[in-house]
Amino acid sequence: MAKEAWRASLRPRIRTARSELADVDPGALVRRGGLRHVDGKLHLRLLGTTYGITWPELTVMSPDGSCCSEELSILVLDYLCRADGSLPTGEWVGFQELPDGAFYRAAFQGYSGDRLVRVLGGDVNRFRTAATVLDGEPLPMGDAGFAFRVLPHVPMAVVWWNADEEFSAHATVLFDRIADRYLPTDGLAILGRMLCSALAEAGEAG
Repeated sequence: MAKEAWRASLRPRIRTARSELADVDPGALVRRGGLRHVDGKLHLRLLGTTYGITWPELTVMSPDGSCCSEELSILVLDYLCRADGSLPTGEWVGFQELPDGAFYRAAFQGYSGDRLVRVLGGDVNRFRTAATVLDGEPLPMGDAGFAFRVLPHVPMAVVWWNADEEFSAHATVLFDRIADRYLPTDGLAILGRMLCSALAEAGEAG
């Protein structure tokens, strides 16, 4: 799908989400989603960046004051619609265990973990450096594993396995068991792509 067609396809979803949120108490959104409500605007931390959501218009704004893309806007609005205050369980699941995730697993793996390994040249030390830049918390998984608080109540993990005689280096994105209480599977796929892109960028810079 061409980029403009993809953006256009998201606009009805954005309108629907705004309609669903119109009568919700902002205080409830703050409590359920881990947001802040300051100066008449909601503030949401996403991958280390704080985005503003105007109220009652529900326009998602970047830190520089510009309107966010349709993709990022629906991600934030879907999070607000679904957030139920559930706390992370610490139990990690793969993309294939999300609703309808098995069907899209190969595609997701291609633009998340596989791309990360490719950009970092299969170098686990570059991955460790990148994870540290993004404030990742070490996990006892794989040859290197880190957890990231991508959204207030949506932690994610990336686990890396070094190459061996049979397999090339491999990285996989994992989700907390309650992730689908906060975002639909397509939104979680976007989050996984964003996290791996941020790691790739940090790894290249390092």
